[in-house]
Amino acid sequence: MTFPTSSPHQSIKTRFLIISDTHSAQLSLQENEPQASTPFPFRKSLPSADVLLHCGDLTRIGQLNEYRKTLDMLEDCDAELKLVIAGNHDISLEEYYQREGMRMHRHTFDPKMPKQAKEMWTGEEARKSGVTYLEEGSHTFILKSGAKLRIYVSPYQPEFCNWAFPYERGEDRFNPPEKVVSGATSIVKNPVPDFPQVDVMMTHGPPLGRLDKTFRDEEVGCEHLLRAARRCKPRLHCFGHIHEGWGAQRVSWNPSESLDQDWRKHVARAEPIAVDHSKMVGEIAMHVDISSSSAVKPLRFGKETLMVNASIMNLMYQPQQSPWVVDVDLCQADSD
Repeated sequence: MTFPTSSPHQSIKTRFLIISDTHSAQLSLQENEPQASTPFPFRKSLPSADVLLHCGDLTRIGQLNEYRKTLDMLEDCDAELKLVIAGNHDISLEEYYQREGMRMHRHTFDPKMPKQAKEMWTGEEARKSGVTYLEEGSHTFILKSGAKLRIYVSPYQPEFCNWAFPYERGEDRFNPPEKVVSGATSIVKNPVPDFPQVDVMMTHGPPLGRLDKTFRDEEVGCEHLLRAARRCKPRLHCFGHIHEGWGAQRVSWNPSESLDQDWRKHVARAEPIAVDHSKMVGEIAMHVDISSSSAVKPLRFGKETLMVNASIMNLMYQPQQSPWVVDVDLCQADSD
């Protein structure tokens, strides 16, 4: 579906449906919900969108039957473009499986599983569900509306409880070597581009200090990802990984060009997005409009980024957290 726009800068209002950390959960039917003080918002039918983004953790432990459940769930979603990355629980989509698959899968371990899993997400089963699986790096898509989506994605995050797609905290995976801070080691293969080359960043893990706090009150996001996001300044940065971090913030970037300053100073201000739970459940999503036609406050591209932790599972691995629907301006494909 395409949403109307009225922008003086050849831009097109585009709707994103954002989810993460579904861990093979299916969309529930309201009448079959367990008794609870409030109904679950992750249920049929999720709002239609131009683009669906799934920020990883498609499964509990990377089994083929789990991937199929997630593809079935995604097939039920109404979006022109469905973009998916892996997360640390999707162990058979990374070389990690050859090292740790026997320990994790035990009697179901199959050295052929990574090949089968990748074929599932890049072959006919994914096409049938309308899904495009993305590897780390920059990608460009042209929507039927004429909008051009430039997106950077990465499934990697700092090592976390010995799961897949890890790197060490002293390693910088996101900034080019000349922009790596003193004391860090560059391991970059697909650096995040500079502003204004990206509209959306989709990573599995959060940046440090942004919707990344665990139930132990620890901030476990990535400092180098935060630096890269400040350099890139996308309109939208979505992720998951830390279930307790569900929420959204409008981040205003510090305009200083210094790369060696304390990481906390990269953000000048972070404004939490207020959540109306009853409205969220009724609409089956949290809605945020940061487009130029927003009645509240349009995003200042190049100065602000909307950050969204879209984890569907809560800390107890129950699918009780809401998807996010975000309206964003994208440039027309022929305007730049």
